[in-house]
Amino acid sequence: MKLPNRSMVVMIPVSNTEQIGIRPVVDPEKADQVLQAIPQIKVEMDSNWNRRYRENLERMKSGDLLEVACVIRGLTDRDNKRGLSTGERKMLHTARQILISELVLSKNESYEDVEAELDQVLA
Repeated sequence: MKLPNRSMVVMIPVSNTEQIGIRPVVDPEKADQVLQAIPQIKVEMDSNWNRRYRENLERMKSGDLLEVACVIRGLTDRDNKRGLSTGERKMLHTARQILISELVLSKNESYEDVEAELDQVLA
């Protein structure tokens, strides 16, 4: 059974966006800068799982795409070296979705194309 393709539109008064913490989507140049910066990102992660998790959560809450990219870089590197706990694996997945979703909107490209580009710069 095929479900109908539906989309949802969320409408927020423009005058309230700052108050509720919504910022505009980054422009395509900034999106490219974030992707190009990822290979050079060096992240020092705390050895204590709880502190590391809280630090990464704060980075993701910041709304700064470069901070989200730091979470992705750090957790990807840790996964390659030692593996991730279930909580950190979920956080990595969420961080990737946040970054990819914004880049899709900014660059007007497909999710798959942006995901492939991210995987390439992480390799």
